[in-house]
Amino acid sequence: MTPLEMGQRVLRAVRARAERARLLSDRPVPAPRPAAVFRPWIHGAPRVAAAPYIAAADRIAEGWLDVFALRDLDPGTPPRWNRDPKTGIEAPLVHGSLLDCGDPDLVGDIKYLWEPNRHRHLVTLAQAYALTGNAKYFHVIAEQLDSWFLACPYPLGPNWASASEAAVRLINWSAAWQLIGGMDSSLFQTEREFCGQLQTHWLRSIYQHAEFVRSRHSLHPADGQLTAEAAGLFIAGLTWPHWPQARVWLGAAGELLEREALEQCAPDGVSREQALAGQQLALEALTLCLLAGRANGRRFSSAYEARVEAMLDFLASITDCGGNVPMFGDADEAGILNLTREKVFSPYKSLLATGAILFKRGDFKLKAGSLDEQTRWLLADADARFGALDSERTRLPPRQQFPHGGYYVLGAELETANEIRVLADAGPLGWRGAARGHADALSFTLSVGGRELLVDPGTYAYHAQARWRQYFRGTSAHNTLRVDGLDQSVQAGNFLWLHKARAGCSLWLSSAHKDSFEGWHDGYMRLPDPVKHRRMIELDKKARRVLIEDTLEMEEEHDVEIFFHCSELCAVDPVPGGFVLSRKNVSVRMILPEAADAQSRIHRGSVAPILGWVSRAFDSRQPAPTIVWRARLPGHAVLRTEMAVQALA
Repeated sequence: MTPLEMGQRVLRAVRARAERARLLSDRPVPAPRPAAVFRPWIHGAPRVAAAPYIAAADRIAEGWLDVFALRDLDPGTPPRWNRDPKTGIEAPLVHGSLLDCGDPDLVGDIKYLWEPNRHRHLVTLAQAYALTGNAKYFHVIAEQLDSWFLACPYPLGPNWASASEAAVRLINWSAAWQLIGGMDSSLFQTEREFCGQLQTHWLRSIYQHAEFVRSRHSLHPADGQLTAEAAGLFIAGLTWPHWPQARVWLGAAGELLEREALEQCAPDGVSREQALAGQQLALEALTLCLLAGRANGRRFSSAYEARVEAMLDFLASITDCGGNVPMFGDADEAGILNLTREKVFSPYKSLLATGAILFKRGDFKLKAGSLDEQTRWLLADADARFGALDSERTRLPPRQQFPHGGYYVLGAELETANEIRVLADAGPLGWRGAARGHADALSFTLSVGGRELLVDPGTYAYHAQARWRQYFRGTSAHNTLRVDGLDQSVQAGNFLWLHKARAGCSLWLSSAHKDSFEGWHDGYMRLPDPVKHRRMIELDKKARRVLIEDTLEMEEEHDVEIFFHCSELCAVDPVPGGFVLSRKNVSVRMILPEAADAQSRIHRGSVAPILGWVSRAFDSRQPAPTIVWRARLPGHAVLRTEMAVQALA
């Protein structure tokens, strides 16, 4: 931590103790007053099939939830809001600012505890009400909120420990509020028998949430939490303009959003966190605020809108023709708002579909493939506007270089069924604390014809399961080279780094015949015998051949490993000098480097050592083949790996 970050934590601890002593937390909540009409940014009757929403809402009403890897979870009646549903550990009802949410013995897996408290399932219930008019869904919302207000009094317990979690809850509350009819909903009057003083208690908690978020902004965030906090405060100010303080929320949040849109995202559209989860979170938050602001006459600057479009452009550029997005850095499926019941439509395609309409980009429409339900809820006349986009006439040449983020796309026949797509990474570990970054310098992914062959294995764990967290963040979980069994960057906890490797691109050339990339990193210059690693990747487009050349500048002997992580759907078979990777109608023949006493081995689902895993979702992993080449090299070395792409007969 920097001295400023340390000072911030000390200040927060002092403030928390003062609040616990009731010096600050007993401030009265002013009564809400009639205010200007709020214009909803979620549309209550889009062209979606009602049946999946009704089925999902009925399941919630019956007492069942899915939370990450846990399916058919019974959260209790009423739900145990302060309990981790995975471990059963109940977090203590102490002042939230003093609670160590990184201690699994105290709170369990905090990500599991927080997820149902984001109240995304209440939005599903509100959608079912909007589609059917059946008040039973409102009754469930009322019961769950009443129990939450009782179990989670401000400012006690784990649900008052994070400003970003409170902000996400505000966004979901805003969506549910709109779908049930807002401040003037007849339900608050006609259903008073069932909901009691719901409106009064809900508005009180909304005010407390907004003030909590406003007073606890992440001054020096390690990731995109500040963007989510600003988004929650901005949307609260728009949705509930019933207090003079709402103008303060709007003004402060609007300034933060304008600033963070430019600071946390580079001009080339890459999140400075160098993590897919950060990219999705920031893009979703910025887009929701853009839509909510437009609906209520509050426009953001052209620079803000241009940065959102650049982020979408980057997302489109790294998505292969099969819709696959590499899982670089921390990645999970949490997100902010989930308005869809489509099981196969990814959040990235949804963002691209929304962006296609917002920015009139036919190339985004092409990458999205079709219009999704979430976009229909967010945008009026979405079907007509999406259908009017001409994806051919407005198609732009695919972007291949993102110098600020350090990502480079080597490609042959891009955006066709025959494409070869390599994404090379020469970016930094991450912004500031690099909390969501991985030690993956000079790693790469490979897909052919929209089918992933070499992948980034993902994330799997955050706060709990430290051994797995360390592995998935480490160098051996990426398609790069490791020296002496050490990570390029040195981990110091689940979200901290003791030493951060620097990386960069020294060469990028692209022509009709060949794409060439060369990068470097200094992660092993810290060794007693410093090692400089440079990697060149060339794609011969006509020959459909990828050459990887690793150069190690060193004086003494070192143990060297090169890792190739294959998709869990990929078959791997040995051949002289290497392996053949195959999947459906494509194959890649990989010839590994030649060196004295070099060995290669396939690991699949190994736990000692941990190798051969892919995590497509938080707390979920599948065995997958990982090829490891190993040798002890006496000094300066150049290692060549060749991959020939072929179509199967």
